[in-house]
Amino acid sequence: MRIIPVLDVLHSVVVRGVAGDRDQYRPVQSALVDSAEPVAVAAAIRAAYGFRDLYVADLDGIQGRGANRALYRSLKSPDGELLIDAGVKTPAEALSILAAGADRVIVGLESCPHPDRLSEILQAVGPERVTFSLDLQGGHSLGNADWPCDPLTIAREVIVRGVQSLIVLDLSGVGVAQGIPTLPLCRQIRTLAPTLELITGGGLRSAEDLAELDQLGIDGVLVASALHQRAGWLPTGEDSAGERPA
Repeated sequence: MRIIPVLDVLHSVVVRGVAGDRDQYRPVQSALVDSAEPVAVAAAIRAAYGFRDLYVADLDGIQGRGANRALYRSLKSPDGELLIDAGVKTPAEALSILAAGADRVIVGLESCPHPDRLSEILQAVGPERVTFSLDLQGGHSLGNADWPCDPLTIAREVIVRGVQSLIVLDLSGVGVAQGIPTLPLCRQIRTLAPTLELITGGGLRSAEDLAELDQLGIDGVLVASALHQRAGWLPTGEDSAGERPA
């Protein structure tokens, strides 16, 4: 299982996400670096832990203010993977994010207007360069009326349409260190699709949480707050949790 550091970028600075309440997000205060500038924060995380991959939630793009495309290439690591969620809604937007430096584009349930649009994006850029994010809030899907309501039904739908990599993320668990609320759903999805790349995150509080995810067969876990708190139970990039999947 690999650990994937997360940068939530809002108004071009890294912010601390808490429970999905974006109006309350403030510049991150990190034990790793005295800065909220994205390149400095990414460099500090890599220096402290050795992780190579990076997930960027570009909240400016997600909220329709325009993606920070000029930033992406400066966040890349030569031997890591850069995943970008910038609220893409169309194949053209997905291609633009990839052209700006992303290795994989995140298509979020919150942003994608219809299952058919997801199919168009997969066809345009290739499923190997797309990760679908099953976005939840308190266990409820953040998709509009053109998507099914039930999260497991959504997972089945996107897998049938060709998704090979899936994030399951409940925003209510982000930044609160109260355990991972997506575990029951992840168990169901893993049974449904044993070979799917399955990533989750939000609510991590201990090495025991990491061990439970690993035992479940989770391929990757998104981490933010624990990194900035220098949580002693986090492994480093030289450990097995920092390895890239085969």
